[in-house]
Amino acid sequence: MNSPEAGAAAEAPSDPEASSETSRAWALLRLICGHICLHASMAGMRLAAPLLALQLGRSAVHVGFLLALFSLSQVFLALPAGRYADRHGLRRPMGLGVLVAMVGAFLSLLFPVFPVLCVSALCMGAATGGASIALQRHVGRAARNHTELKRVFSWLAIGPAVSNFVGPVSAGLLIDFGGGALGDALPLAGFRAAFLCMALLPLVGWCFIRGTSELPSVGQAPGAPAPSAWVLLREPAMRRLLLVNWLLSSCWDVHTFVVPLLGHERALSASVIGTILGGFAIAAAVVRVAMPLVAAHLKEAVVLTCAMLITAALFAVYPFTQSAWAMGLCSVGLGLALGSVQPMIMSTLHQITPQAQHGQALGLRLMTINFSSVVMPVLFGTAGAVVGVSVVFWTVGTLVALGSRVAWRLRA
Repeated sequence: MNSPEAGAAAEAPSDPEASSETSRAWALLRLICGHICLHASMAGMRLAAPLLALQLGRSAVHVGFLLALFSLSQVFLALPAGRYADRHGLRRPMGLGVLVAMVGAFLSLLFPVFPVLCVSALCMGAATGGASIALQRHVGRAARNHTELKRVFSWLAIGPAVSNFVGPVSAGLLIDFGGGALGDALPLAGFRAAFLCMALLPLVGWCFIRGTSELPSVGQAPGAPAPSAWVLLREPAMRRLLLVNWLLSSCWDVHTFVVPLLGHERALSASVIGTILGGFAIAAAVVRVAMPLVAAHLKEAVVLTCAMLITAALFAVYPFTQSAWAMGLCSVGLGLALGSVQPMIMSTLHQITPQAQHGQALGLRLMTINFSSVVMPVLFGTAGAVVGVSVVFWTVGTLVALGSRVAWRLRA
């Protein structure tokens, strides 16, 4: 006689495919949560470290130098981090990134002086960049088809948008109100509380990621030389993709840099300027939430081309806007256009790159983006002082419009 349990098991149809999809969704969610924690740690440090530098009596030049260090470390370490991820997969690079980020934040907690803040900035930038490369490589390799590539990278792109809110807000609150937890008599207690939180966030992220299963390694022929990242640049598709990525990243930078100057010219308050930039960030997050739902209908080259043409048009109009509402509408439009770019870039990159070099290709991309973030603000500032911020908008918009032809050629 069969037991009741056996009868119940026989009546309940198993659905291994649904179970597999659920487990894949949970695995992706854990990776996104881990990414948010690690990236939020750096975002919080990018707020707390400059504020502490100013409180210590440092000038705006010192603050600019400090902020540049967050990107500078990624310029030089992106390619080695990509090669390391190609060799070791996900968990080892992520674990190393978590450790370096924690060390960077703890150094500022123990020694809150400007030289140590600079070391912390280098550590946080290097840790976040290297970990992001490993994470993006893993997610891209785990995708089973082109549609899933676009979908998973759309979900993954939501992480930085969330962390750019969580990190600065939590750091700001702790700076203002967290001193009591460490004892208000302790010098710079609020800043130390913020640094402690930023040091613990990567550890929380590691708790989400540590259980992730490694993917099979990509084999290499015995005796074959290790592939070089620079070989990738011989491929026309890779050169086009990096150029498109650099142009669109520059648009992001120029908007963040020039809008406060434009708002100041129009006598807008700091809160209004902040709201205009906030509308951009919210729009970028919204479009990334929507993209996974329509990923099957999106073509990478079409999305990138449309984003570049829309961006060029909005850059042409932006300097003529006089009211905060008009600037806000332009900002939201730019957020929708530029927010759609990263998932398409990542999907295309994984399709045109050999699996054995996904990490190095991601390193090349990160290197160009961060080099732009270090150099372009200086160029924008110089050009704005000489010819005016409106000309900066129009010049970059023209370059992006011309670059849309390069994006269209990625469809092949």
